[in-house]
Amino acid sequence: MKILIPMAGKGTRLRPHTLIKSKPLLKVAGKTMMQHLLDPFVNLDVTEVIFVVNPGQGEKIVDVVKKNYKFNARFVEQKVADGTAGAIILAREFITEDLIIVYADTLNDADLSIIKKARKDNNMGGFIWAKEVEDYQRFGVVVTDKDDYITKIVEKPKEPISKLAAIGMYYIKDYKLMLEGIDYLYRNKITQNGEYFLTHALEYMISHGARLKVARIDGWYDCGTLSALLETNQILLKRMHTVDSKMINSVIIPPVFIDKNVVVENSIIGPNVSIASGCVIKNCMLRNSILDHDTKLTDIKLKDSTLGENVTLTSTSKKLHLGDYSEVHYD
Repeated sequence: MKILIPMAGKGTRLRPHTLIKSKPLLKVAGKTMMQHLLDPFVNLDVTEVIFVVNPGQGEKIVDVVKKNYKFNARFVEQKVADGTAGAIILAREFITEDLIIVYADTLNDADLSIIKKARKDNNMGGFIWAKEVEDYQRFGVVVTDKDDYITKIVEKPKEPISKLAAIGMYYIKDYKLMLEGIDYLYRNKITQNGEYFLTHALEYMISHGARLKVARIDGWYDCGTLSALLETNQILLKRMHTVDSKMINSVIIPPVFIDKNVVVENSIIGPNVSIASGCVIKNCMLRNSILDHDTKLTDIKLKDSTLGENVTLTSTSKKLHLGDYSEVHYD
């Protein structure tokens, strides 16, 4: 089984952080978004992870995978942003077995044990993980029969045909039929707003006999905007908070994540703060914020903020979103 992760979006809603860094490399609750995505798959029979990336970003992604996982990793560059089906078709020569497709801008609590059962069931074509939502018009939604088999998929419907939104994770057993469906879209120029959508290829699969089932999910966490990133950080910190560095004359208000090799002196940290390794925090009050590695703060009161790596900030009381290597001083 392989995993394919389309991640060639520009991440404009997460700027300035995504100006020089791929969105899935941003950290939340002490790990990159990509690590949160990949961690649940370590006990599955995964032969390769394929990343579809923006030009020039692939090597950084593969380095993170090699450092943290035993997966084989490969990247494919997507130079033309023509949709989710367009990302998949670029990797077609490497899609040689059943496949998990997972988008990189959300995290979830999916039950992956059902994949093992599906691989043994000759009548099962795959799963689409989905969740009930109110703002259904933003998503691809699925319609099911009484046994939760999918009868119809509609991308961003104008009418309330269903509120069961696909969360952006799919297990495709019949990968050949999926690729056939994508080819059909391109041959017939079936697009929506100029893009080729995976959901339309899945509709093709269903119309040609594939039995795709919904796997319902409760936990689905957006990381697509700065405010959403902070909200997801709060949720995940409740599960994985830890302090791995010694505090000096400081107060910790849980939940927080403080990595190794962090200096915290004369400060109040928390709640809902993530601090990466190498940071130095002196005489500060931090709340509901994310700090990437090697950032240095002195005499700061900060809340609802995201700071990139190697940021230096002194003497202010603001809400800030600073990208990597920023430096701000207030006299």
